[in-house]
Parts: sequence; C-alpha cells; structure tokens
Amino acid sequence: MSGGPGLEFESNIAVAEDRIAQLERQIDRSDEVETELRGLRLDLVKQLRDTYSSLNAWQTVQVSRHKNRPYTRDYLNLAFDEFVELHGDKHFGDDRAMLSGFAKLDRFKVMVLGHQKGRTYKERAACHFGCAHPEGYRKAMVKMKLAEKYRLPLICFIDTPGAYPGIGAEERGQAQVIAESMFMMSRLKTPVICVVIGEGGSGGALGIGVGDRVAVLEHAYYSVISPEGCAGILWKSHEHAPKAAAALRFTSGDLKRLGVVDDVLEEPLGGAHRDHHQMASRLKTYLSRTLAELETKDSDELVQGRYDKFRKIGQFLEEPA
Repeated sequence: MSGGPGLEFESNIAVAEDRIAQLERQIDRSDEVETELRGLRLDLVKQLRDTYSSLNAWQTVQVSRHKNRPYTRDYLNLAFDEFVELHGDKHFGDDRAMLSGFAKLDRFKVMVLGHQKGRTYKERAACHFGCAHPEGYRKAMVKMKLAEKYRLPLICFIDTPGAYPGIGAEERGQAQVIAESMFMMSRLKTPVICVVIGEGGSGGALGIGVGDRVAVLEHAYYSVISPEGCAGILWKSHEHAPKAAAALRFTSGDLKRLGVVDDVLEEPLGGAHRDHHQMASRLKTYLSRTLAELETKDSDELVQGRYDKFRKIGQFLEEPA
C-alpha cells in the first residue's frame, strides 16, 4: 500500500503507514496487535480516500511528479506482452528522454512512443529528466511514419515538464520540430491514442499529443506551461506556483469538462505510485478497448475525425459589431 516517500500533504497518512509497517514486521503478533492492524488499515483507506478525492491543483502536480510514479518503461513491462526498442533519429543521435519501439498488446501489434524520466539520478540525468531534445521528436516522427507504413496503431505516453530548454536544443530547431511532429500526427493514417501518465507540460507534451483519443490519468496534469513557468512569467517568482496551478485549470476534471481530453483513467486508491500493477491493468483495459473501437475506422475517417476533434477545443464569446 505504501507509495514510498510521503508528500507534504500526506503527513497523517505517513504516520499510519509507518505504524502499520512496524506492526507487520512483528513475527509473533498477538490478538491485540492484529486488532490494531485491522483498525489502522481501515483508517488508512479512509484517509487516502478523503485526501485523494479532494486534491487541489498544486497537490495534483506533486502527485504527478512522485518519484515512485510508474513511467513509460514500467507500463511497457507490466501492460504489454512484448516490446522491441528502436533507437536514433537518423540525423543527430538517440535521445533517451523519448522511448520508442514495436510492442504487442493482447492481439494488437502497435508502435509506442513515450517520455521517459528515469528512476535513479544517473538515469534521470541521461534522460534529461524527461525533457526531450529535437532529436527525440525527430526520432518520434521517424517511428510515426514507420507505424503508418505498416498500418500499426500508435500509442503515446506523455510524461514531461516540457521540452528541453537549452541553447543547443534551440539551435537544433526545438520549436520547429515540435510543430512538425504535431502536424505529422494530425495527418497520420493510422489510429493514434495519447495518454498523459504524469506531467503534461507545454510543447514538450503536445509534440506527441495529437491523437484520435486523448486520455489523462486521474492525478496527472496537462497544461500549456508548468506552474513554475507560469508563476515566473506572471509573478516573477516560482513561489507563486500553487497560485498559477489553480489558475491554469489543468487537472483531469478541468480537462474533461473543457473538452481537452476524451477520457479520465481512475487511479488506484492513493495514486498510481502506490500500485503499479493495478494502474497498468486499468491502462491495458482502456487501450485494448479503444484500439478495438478505432480499428473499425478507415484512414480518411480517422484523419477527418482527428481534425474535427481539435478544431472543437476551446470556447469563446463574440460581441455584436
């Protein structure tokens, strides 16, 4: 049940988890200890349900960034039957922040793209903390065309605070390549499913976010900018990130209400970081069902539906002239 290091709003939950772990380590447990354990477990479930049913926007951001949250490679190991990784963009190099390859999900052969953050510090540094460079998006585009050529559905896992903002990335055409990737995805003649599994920040997320179905995990976020970036622009300080998070309306409930996403995937009690296997099972069920729905559509119908879907996002009011 434990999700590892607790978040700042989980102090009471952490106390209960520590006490449960302490009692479970006892070899010879008396009836009194068993009774206390049952009570503590029931209380823990209630605390988790109460806490996670009323997260504010900033707390959602904290959950989406939890160090134990499942990443793209975790879902590939748990939800997919096979995965063969493909490397390189045929221009510059292989960006480890962007994972790609052939995969098998039940009866479906698919192409998978996804941001990868890395678990240890060494892995995170190699993956640039999930911030892809231009070569990452070029790699993604090469694999998109490969998927279209062999009529393989494309599945994209989004989990990034944003595209890499360094000078080298800008010199190699970061903004241009993200725009090209979005344009290519809008015209792919194969089913495309995008799922925001953690952070969905800025153009780095949009670069692999144009799909026939766009889903978001319950405690993930999807935004035009990170809350820290927004706070830095509007209030000149990252200290205002919680205020920016509330103003951006980027939680799963807001995204569904505003029509930005099609589906919200419920997470296990206490967040996906507490039960990787259950979250992977729910994700697999969603992907299998959605692939079965999309395989009945022909390529022209997919492209037109994708165009119509994104044209309808957003609302505005016009005043008479």
